[in-house]
Order: sequence, then structure tokens, then C-alpha cells
Amino acid sequence: MLADLHIRNFAIIDDLHLTFGPGLNILTGETGAGKSIIIDAVGMLLGDRATAEWVRAGSELAEIEASFQVVEGDVRADLQPILEENGLDDPDNPHWLTLSREVRRTGRNICRINGRMVNLQLLGEVTGHLVDVHGQGEHLNLLQARTHVHLIDRYANLLPQRRRLGERVSELRKVRETLQRLRQDARTIAQRIDLLSFQAEEIASAKLRPGEESELESERRRLGNAEALMKLAQTAQAILSNGDGEVPSALDLISEAVGRIERLARIDPDMKETADESQALLEQLSDLARTLEDYADNLEFNPERLEEVEERIDLISNLKRKYGDTIEQINAFGQRAQSELDGLSNWEAKTTALEQQEESLLRIIGQLGAELSQQRCVAGNQLARQVEQELADLRMARARFGVAVEQSPKADGAFLPDGRRVAFDSTGVDQVEFMISANPGEPLKPMAKVASGGETARLMLALKSVLTHADATPTLIFDEIDQGIGGRVGAVVGQKLWMLTGQQSLNGKAPNDKHHDKSGGKNGKSGKKSQPALVVEPLADNIVAHQVLCITHLPQLAAFGDQHFTVNKRVNQVNGEERTSTVVRQLDESARVEELMQMLGAESEAGRRSVEEMLSEVQKVKGA
Repeated sequence: MLADLHIRNFAIIDDLHLTFGPGLNILTGETGAGKSIIIDAVGMLLGDRATAEWVRAGSELAEIEASFQVVEGDVRADLQPILEENGLDDPDNPHWLTLSREVRRTGRNICRINGRMVNLQLLGEVTGHLVDVHGQGEHLNLLQARTHVHLIDRYANLLPQRRRLGERVSELRKVRETLQRLRQDARTIAQRIDLLSFQAEEIASAKLRPGEESELESERRRLGNAEALMKLAQTAQAILSNGDGEVPSALDLISEAVGRIERLARIDPDMKETADESQALLEQLSDLARTLEDYADNLEFNPERLEEVEERIDLISNLKRKYGDTIEQINAFGQRAQSELDGLSNWEAKTTALEQQEESLLRIIGQLGAELSQQRCVAGNQLARQVEQELADLRMARARFGVAVEQSPKADGAFLPDGRRVAFDSTGVDQVEFMISANPGEPLKPMAKVASGGETARLMLALKSVLTHADATPTLIFDEIDQGIGGRVGAVVGQKLWMLTGQQSLNGKAPNDKHHDKSGGKNGKSGKKSQPALVVEPLADNIVAHQVLCITHLPQLAAFGDQHFTVNKRVNQVNGEERTSTVVRQLDESARVEELMQMLGAESEAGRRSVEEMLSEVQKVKGA
């Protein structure tokens, strides 16, 4: 509930502090006094666009602050996660919420929730749970057919089912996007597959081993110099083992020297270690000679093998130019290419699987849409009966109302259970439109074609009265909802707005108690012709209680207010210049009678009696 509203330097408002109560709060006053400006200020808290023009002349900023009492219930449950997620909850005052917005002449905006700065989007999200404003432009909004599906779903509590359908539609859109991308990229994918196939095969067929390149380089050097290496090895081995004619071999000379050292050691034991070392050296030279002999025996001049090695080295060099600086990098490139190839190679299978998923989702959407459509038809019939009842109360007893729920065929649409394919979106498979026939014999037509302004206004009020009962938003604001409605039905409008507060159940008085009827019925004492009975049948037993704020020019409507405020303009002298300001005063019973007399244009004693009688009738209707 909106408890307090503080407005400073906003348009012609200087400093205004309003305290509202539960029930029906009425604001009256002359045109131009600033009533709608108060609603505009509330709109700033709801996230409406703010401009420097709203800042009062001579001021640098406009400020709007509101305190809401948020009791336990659906609204509190919806708001609590938002507040906790953004660190905005106040454990010390869990049932109160303070919202504010500053609009500076420079164009800068500052929004706060419980004193903490937030962005405009978050402020609007929070206030959207608290206040619903039905302004003078609401007539145009309700005439737009695109809004009707949302209204019927809210009325019938179908939003959870619609969300489930919307999730499937969102899933389908992603599938279709992937399919479209695959189909559009078919040529590119084919080219990519060819490239990756060549790269992966080229690398795989090479069968490269880490360290292979250095081994090949060594082998190439040996093969390329085989003749020189053989000659050198054989010469060295000959010097060690064979000698040359008259010159003994190195091993023969060293062997003779070792024999002399051993004889020396037998004479001088101190040379024993030297003798051992000389014997070891002889054995090493013998091993060296054999190694050189084996090396020379194994060397061969093999041009074919040399060509193979050089071709292998060239292959590795070629792969390094294309895929990496080392064999390890080349192999890694090949693995990546094969992995990507594996993913792309089954794109046709992916396409087939996605097409099957697409058809499955279309059938699920069609099934969910058909169920939703059936429930909308049932709800539409119920809504039509209730709206027609409301229209009868508003002196349009012969008007007929209907809800058209239709589908449009579409070749790639959702599959309905009967086999038809129809267009769909996240709301389902239906096009919903409200229809009206204001005169007997006329067919139902779209609401947008209703010509009479008075009929349109009453139709809007009837719809609002029915639909708002399903709305859990605690505070409802009606800005001159009575446009185009005469005083003859103003009392009925007032009763309907008062009933939105849910106080008829609190007072223990059933709204259809007709003890106040003065038309000469069974409860009437007088046969004189009088105003129509202020009787409206309740729409449902579980009426949602709202706080209602209403700006009106109709005294018959204003009489139903639980609190009555009058809005006036006051001209003051400020620094020798005249300044206009909006002032608001809450009326007591005496002042309220005077205000209603002025609204009736009857300031005589007869007028006073009429007002007092009207208030008495209202109190009877309220059951007070």
C-alpha cells in the first residue's frame, strides 16, 4: 500500500506531502490544478521517462519519494528475492519500502531503494509489483489487440502454462538458428572438410616420430661420406693392427713395450701398478682396432638409402613449413585437424537430428498451444459473461462482449493435435481479440471499431473492473477513468472502484444487499422515481483487496471515497513575483460535503440535502 508520497519542485508542485490510507482514495479539483501531475510524479517512480522540463522553474532538481507498506503475501514473496539479490532489503523494517527518484535540470537521474542507489530498470521492476496506473491513455492500450492475449492469460491464471510453452518456443528458435546456420554454411563446411581431410591424412601418413629428424640427419651424413669414412677407418685399423711391410703395427710395438714393463715390474715391485696400466692400455687399443674394423665392415655406399633419407628429411621440412616448427607441433596440428574433422564430418547427421528435434518441438508446442487455447476459450466465455454483467450495471444492458480465439495456418507452424499447422509465438498458437456489439442486432466487432467515446469509456471500465480482480498489485491508480461517463452512472462506477478495495467483505455486507433500493421494489417505502439502485453483483468470492487512488470529476463517484483529497492551485508572491503552486487538503466530513456540492454545481440548501442523501446512500451500500 502507498502510505506516503512526498513531491518537491516537480512541475507546479512546490512541496507536497500526502498520506494515503487503505480503501478508495479520491482526488478532486478543478482542471489544471495539478491532479494528474501527482500521477505523473508517481509515474517517475515507475520508470517513466524523465526530462528537465519536469523540474520546477527556479529549481535545480525535482524529488519524488514514496513509502510503501508491504505486508506478507504474494507481492512480498515476489519482491523479497529481488531485494535480497541486490542487497536492498532492510531487516529492521521488513514491511516497509522507501523509493525515491531525483530528476536534475542537467538531465541526470538518481534512483534509490531503501536509501541505496539503483538503476532505473531495477526501480521500475520493483515498483511494477507495487503500483498499477490506469491513466487517460489506457483506453488506447486496451484497444490494441496485441494486449488482449496477455489480459486473458492473466485473468485466467494461465501465465505458468504459457511460460512452459514459451520455454519450448525459445528452445525451438535455437534449434532453427543452428539448422539455418548449418544449411547456409553447407558449401563452406564441405570445403573445410576437404581441407581438414587433406591435412589430417598428410600428417598421419607421414608417421613422424619425435627425435626422428636428428637421426635422419646423422644417417644422411654417414651415407653421403661412406667412402671417405671407410678409408679413414680402415687406415686407422691397419696402423693399429697390421703395420706396413717393414714397419710393425702399433699394437705389436705397444705389446713389446708392455712385455718389457712387466719384466721391469717383476724386478721392481713398485712398477706393478704401471705394468697393470700398460696392460689395460694394450687391451683398449685392441678393442679400438676391432671397433674400427667393425665400423668399416658395416659401412656401405648405398645411394638408394641416401635418397630415401633425403626424401624423408624434405618431407619433414615441408610439413614444418605448413604445420609447425617441430615434429611435436606437426603431430599436435594433425590431432586438432582430425578432431575438427570428426565434428564436421557428421554435420549431415547433426542436421538430421536437429530436424527431428525441430519436428518434435513443433508437436509439443502444438499440443501445449492447443491446451492453452482450450482454456482461453473457456476463460473467454467466462470473461464475456462478467463483462456483460458489468456493462449492464453501466447502462449498456443490451451490449454483447466476446473473446475471439483464432489460429492462422502456416506451412512451417506448430502441429495441432488435429493435424493442422498454425502460426505460433511465445504466447501460444492463438490470436486473441476482444469483440463488442454495443447495439442489438449488430454483430460482434473488434473493440477498436467501437465509435462512441462514452461506450468506449464504459467498456474500458467494465474490463478494468473484471480484470483487476485477478491483479495482485496492491495499489491501483485511476486517472480520470470516468472520461465520457455521465453522472447518471457515476455512482455505479464509484461502487465498482470501491469494490476493488475488497472492503465489502470486511464490512460483512454482501454487495447485492438491495435494502437501499428506492425504486419502489420490495424493500422500498416510496413510489417516487429516484436514481438507479447502486447495486453490482460481486464477480467472485475471492476478491483481491486493493488500495485505490482515483482522480475524478464526478461527485457520484467521489462519494464512494474512504478518504477524499481536494487539489487546488494557489498563487503566492515570491520576491515580488507571482508563483503558482499545487496544494492538497484532506477533507473532513463537513468540507467533503462542501466539495461535493461544488462538484454538483448546487451550493444551495437543496444541493446540500442532495449531497447528504447521496452520502447516506453510499454508506448503506458500503454496509457501514
